[in-house]
Amino acid sequence: MTPSASAASCERLLRPGQVDLATLRRVHTGAVHAGAVHTGGLRLRLDPAARAAMQAAQATVQRIVGEDRMVYGINTGFGKLASTRIAHEHLAALQRNLVLSHSAGTGQALDDAVVRLVLVTKAVGLARGHSGVDPRIAEALLDLANAQVLPLIPAKGSVGASGDLAPLAHLACVLMGEGQARHQGRVLPGREALQVIGRSPFVLGPKEGLALLNGTQVSTSLALAALFGAENVLAAALVAGALSLEAIKGSVTPFDARIHAARGQPGQIAVAAALRALLSGSAIAASHPHCARVQDPYSIRCMPQVMGACLDQLRHAARVLEIEANGATDNPLVFADGDVLSGGNFHAEPVAFAADGMALAVAEIGAMSERRIALLMDTHLSGLPAFLVPDSGLNSGFMLAQVTAAALASENKSLAHPASVDSLPTSANQEDHVSMATFAARRLAAMVDNTAVIVGIEAAAAAQGLEFDRSLRSSPLLEAQFGAVRERVAFLAQDRCLAPDIEAMRLWAHQSDWPGALLQCLPSHAASPHHGR
Repeated sequence: MTPSASAASCERLLRPGQVDLATLRRVHTGAVHAGAVHTGGLRLRLDPAARAAMQAAQATVQRIVGEDRMVYGINTGFGKLASTRIAHEHLAALQRNLVLSHSAGTGQALDDAVVRLVLVTKAVGLARGHSGVDPRIAEALLDLANAQVLPLIPAKGSVGASGDLAPLAHLACVLMGEGQARHQGRVLPGREALQVIGRSPFVLGPKEGLALLNGTQVSTSLALAALFGAENVLAAALVAGALSLEAIKGSVTPFDARIHAARGQPGQIAVAAALRALLSGSAIAASHPHCARVQDPYSIRCMPQVMGACLDQLRHAARVLEIEANGATDNPLVFADGDVLSGGNFHAEPVAFAADGMALAVAEIGAMSERRIALLMDTHLSGLPAFLVPDSGLNSGFMLAQVTAAALASENKSLAHPASVDSLPTSANQEDHVSMATFAARRLAAMVDNTAVIVGIEAAAAAQGLEFDRSLRSSPLLEAQFGAVRERVAFLAQDRCLAPDIEAMRLWAHQSDWPGALLQCLPSHAASPHHGR
């Protein structure tokens, strides 16, 4: 991504294979310029170099049609019907029928944030110049994203093998003037959705329907959305963990840089550094440098080791997904020498593995946070009032909040079962091994939200614990976070309905406005010059 000449409009030129995680995060969060409303975001358009590459590939396809050569995906049937030749006069109907027949998704529509990512990553894949499609198709996808005209894409129905066929067919329907799209809170027929961006329905040419349907953009976008959510929740968990440590007056010695350098794990080193930054200047930590708490429970003492391993998983997933978001994943692929090669880049196994790895990380973030909640409420371990409430017995305090956290941590354990090890053959055994990447990525949203609830409960509990002794203050960064918690949740002096507090803290854990010491170690922020406060 490179700046355009008009910086005031925050436009970016979409170059082939050069979209980065920071840009995708901004697309996901809705930081776009739509109509006359300027939100300080970005607007994407096709770079001339990408247009030229696409036109060259399209010319190759047109030559094949003109020479009446039989090439899969251009003038043949699809999948098991690949050996069936299609007459020239039926090629447009072939592409239209392909899109309509594959629009077989089910379930609730994907979130707007995910659909924006699907539109942009599909445009990026086509812009690589290996798909043989009209550049106006990629431009239309970007126009839809820029104007926030978002196709209704059912969430279920893809096995992540020949690409995300069913969900991408629902996207392609809108380009043909079929299907439906959301815009400004309304659901529009596909033809009206195109009118919003000033376009007429496309009559898809040879290979264009197939290029739109083949690809891993839905599974990749679901995984990217989960990555960004997991980053936020990881940052929240580090804040909550540091607040918990201060509440129990735990030892900071386990975060000494020398310990982590001796092991050498990069995520562990980064998390320890982040925790040291959060705790820097704490009068609480300075008040007991030689106390007896040299062996805190693992949920406190081993935060760098466990959360660092989670960070490493997220970093690995980020690398895989950034590559995938920039890849040509349809089939067949058109090359500059005129060859059209049929392969299997649409198989989403890399995405499935990345999603499964993220599932483990998200589950562990929540599991460790839940253990710290339990620690805070156990007066024998924490030294704090039982269940973090005055007059316990008459009051139950955070007792049931911990039960909620335990329920969600347990649910995450089930959801963390790897999806990539499953496979059911499709298309009359032509597609005899599938990745299940789309479900692998889709289930992450529930897991991230579960973990946000757990971490939010911990932060509220830790703030409660801190209030029992305010004779000393924590670090400036943690005092600011303590204040942010208190803006959302009042001190629990006696029992009240905690559901509103839990919801407020769930939203707190989902935010992305974290101290720079946390943001700079997260994959989608690391390359950005702006790391928050």
